[in-house]
Amino acid sequence: MEAIISPEIRLPGFRFHPTEEELVNYYLKETALGKNLYCDIIGFLNIYNHYPWDLPGMAKIGEREWYFFVQRDTRSGHGGKKPNRTTERGYWKATGSDRQIRRLTEPKIIMGLRKTLVFYTGKAPNGNRTDWVMNEYRLSDTSILREDIVLCKIYRKATSLRVLEQRAEEHALSSYVAQNNNITMPLPLQHHDYGTDMVEADSDEHGPSSYSAWTTMTECFTHYGH
Repeated sequence: MEAIISPEIRLPGFRFHPTEEELVNYYLKETALGKNLYCDIIGFLNIYNHYPWDLPGMAKIGEREWYFFVQRDTRSGHGGKKPNRTTERGYWKATGSDRQIRRLTEPKIIMGLRKTLVFYTGKAPNGNRTDWVMNEYRLSDTSILREDIVLCKIYRKATSLRVLEQRAEEHALSSYVAQNNNITMPLPLQHHDYGTDMVEADSDEHGPSSYSAWTTMTECFTHYGH
């Protein structure tokens, strides 16, 4: 049966917000088994040929989250074959351990796994972290599959107000320094890595808090009589 787009998708107000169980046990499993879905709502795309910020325009549906089926591309290395998630000018880096996707009515049954990755520009391991995130879903039992595919959800992580304030403060200080060539920018601001996670933004790993950044800038302006 040929897949069709449901008329409901064209209705104003329609949203596609499947649960993780639905993504794994229906959309991914049925497609990996070679079955045609009734609604052609998730398309195939090699997302590693594109920047993440270009992907929303290539998805069939989505406003804040965009879904794609991706053929797994592996490369040989130490420890066997590993998924290749590098792009022309960046790479996707995994964060944390995989999460098990369990059946809601039968929690003992593991249907699949979810891997969370963050996009970095540049080359590993010295790339620059962005706020683009991917959840990669794969089935736990791959022995029955006709195709080795995963389902990827792409989204942009929200940035905290504190991080936005820090960026604005750094921009203001940079502008001031540019107009006064004899002033050296404070080191805490020069090397500050804001990150993208709302929790990590305040950690020691990613530099001083917005209060520290503001204090440093204020001291700089005061010292130079501005």
